[in-house]
Amino acid sequence: MARKKGTTASGRPREFDTEKALRHAMQVFWRKGYIGASLSDLTEAMGINRPSLYAAFGNKEELFRKVLALYFKGPSAYAHESLQRPTARAVVEHLLHGAINMLTGPKSPSTCMWVNCALSSGSGSLRGEFAAQRTEGHELLRRRFQRAIDEGDLPITADAQELAHLVLTINYGMTVQASTGATRKDLERIATAVLREWPS
Repeated sequence: MARKKGTTASGRPREFDTEKALRHAMQVFWRKGYIGASLSDLTEAMGINRPSLYAAFGNKEELFRKVLALYFKGPSAYAHESLQRPTARAVVEHLLHGAINMLTGPKSPSTCMWVNCALSSGSGSLRGEFAAQRTEGHELLRRRFQRAIDEGDLPITADAQELAHLVLTINYGMTVQASTGATRKDLERIATAVLREWPS
């Protein structure tokens, strides 16, 4: 596991677990959003001071990019995993139930970190990066549904682009529902309704 040396307030070098520090930073961004997560919040959660943060991770924006990469590989890995499912219906089922598990997990702030931070990214360069990530996610899902149409898994009359927009909008909507108090049972009803109406 990677470890980096930081600096204590008295100037003495110290070592800290960078992966653990990133996980703690992820919880702060997850709960508070990008703008709401102050440097004081982050350094306190990570157990380091500002010079150590800058030395190990760069500025707040660079730290967030590292945290987001960790988030994609960890809590939200289900999204990319869903694309490997054998049918379009199984893709949607895995995606929606993966989101439900994440949103209602015991250590979850009942929101999606990506959505929460995208909504509070401000007007800087991250805003454009979030837009590009959203577009990429839509395109990956559209291609998967188009493949399903080509293979006969979805009817020829299905529109892969529309289905991708629909599924992602429902996914984002469940995040808003969960963050405002919707229960696991509420979210499961949404997933059930989507799958019941899924084209076959």
